[in-house]
Amino acid sequence: MFDALSNKLSGVFDGLRRRGALNETDVMEALREVRLALLDADVALPVVKDFINKVRERAVGIEVLDSVSPGQQVVKIVNDVMIEALGGAGAVALNLNAVAPIPILMVGLQGSGKTTTSGKLGLRLSQRLRKKVLLASLDVQRPAAQLQLQQLAERAGVASLPIVPGETPLQIARRAMDTGRREVFDIVVLDTAGRLSINQELMDEVRDIRAATNPAEVLLVVDAMTGQDAVNTAKAFNDAVGVTGIVLTRMDGDARGGAALSMRAVTGAPIKLTGSGEKLDALEDFHPERVAGRILGMGDVVGLVEKAAETLDQEEAEKLAKRMARGQFDLEDYAAQLRQITKMGSISSIIGMLPGAGKIQQQLEQAGGANIDKTMLGRQAAIIGSMTRKERKTPDIIKASRKKRIAAGSGTSVQEVNKLLKQFDDMSAMMKRMNKLGQKGLMRHGLSALMPKGMMGGGGRPFR
Repeated sequence: MFDALSNKLSGVFDGLRRRGALNETDVMEALREVRLALLDADVALPVVKDFINKVRERAVGIEVLDSVSPGQQVVKIVNDVMIEALGGAGAVALNLNAVAPIPILMVGLQGSGKTTTSGKLGLRLSQRLRKKVLLASLDVQRPAAQLQLQQLAERAGVASLPIVPGETPLQIARRAMDTGRREVFDIVVLDTAGRLSINQELMDEVRDIRAATNPAEVLLVVDAMTGQDAVNTAKAFNDAVGVTGIVLTRMDGDARGGAALSMRAVTGAPIKLTGSGEKLDALEDFHPERVAGRILGMGDVVGLVEKAAETLDQEEAEKLAKRMARGQFDLEDYAAQLRQITKMGSISSIIGMLPGAGKIQQQLEQAGGANIDKTMLGRQAAIIGSMTRKERKTPDIIKASRKKRIAAGSGTSVQEVNKLLKQFDDMSAMMKRMNKLGQKGLMRHGLSALMPKGMMGGGGRPFR
């Protein structure tokens, strides 16, 4: 989502870091570039002005300009101010400090992903917090909206309010809360109707529902792809009903990112959750410091580790590690690795959490790897799937005729089969070197000892 902004800021900061000493003019010139990058990313003008003023105040002091690495200091200051703009360090949890059944009111424009987010929220509250959740659709405007939420509830394994034709949104809300009390639900998620644009009828309806249900949370669901319009929507809903938290959807799209940076300043309400994709488990906590790190090219290693812990099969990973340690790594193990990686999401989303992600992705694109998510892993899995069990166990027997058969069976080329076998050979060779060196050898020789021959430059340094 923040690729364009991240690339521009990385260019500015690389220039600062290369300069040994900085003066006030250098900092002001860099801030001018930062300002243009933020405006281009659709960040609201008042937010940009406030952002630049805060950075300027902290960055032109003697203690920064006279420090050992002034460029690095300026980057740190920008990072700190960005974290503040995004809401401060740490995720803000949903407020569930209320008497059950706790009402959560979902509001927003039509098409923002409100109903899908309600289903995702139901699954999250049920699975992670072990809450008994009731989903209720108050949307009588959009055809089949109530049926859509009912189906999402079934997929999420939570209850949904039975549909009664002819009821008004206010009547449905009251029935939902009454059902929640009678059937001892912990949380009732109320999915309100949206409109194509903000109008008085919409705001009056939401106000009445809020007054009748007294929700612990009023979550505004906003499509991050709408840019500056998302900020205007947030301001209108906040003025009308008082938003307590924001959910940004389509965070995996190619939006400029301005909405995320503007929301807190415009509404005073924190971004609490972010959604990406249609999968019901694709709803995450919003961590300002991690998002700032990704924007500034510092990555989100903590988030990557958490994602791995949630999705990877620990037992399978441990078995694989033991086989590697014994030098028994084969193509079936390689396929298992591919499956584990795929569980974590797209390759681009994983790369996006690594430090220097922008540069890595640029290099992939230059190498023709822009569609790596859609092609590489799927094709490699298809190639391995077209092999016999004996071929997967002993890849050395795969010669010309077998390669032609495997390529035809997987819908790929012989060149792609060769490439996969070469990658597997390189990985196997690395495993053997690791086993041969042992822990002490690795510590003595470093990672260069694992590199294939020809990958090292003079003096034992890798080629660049």
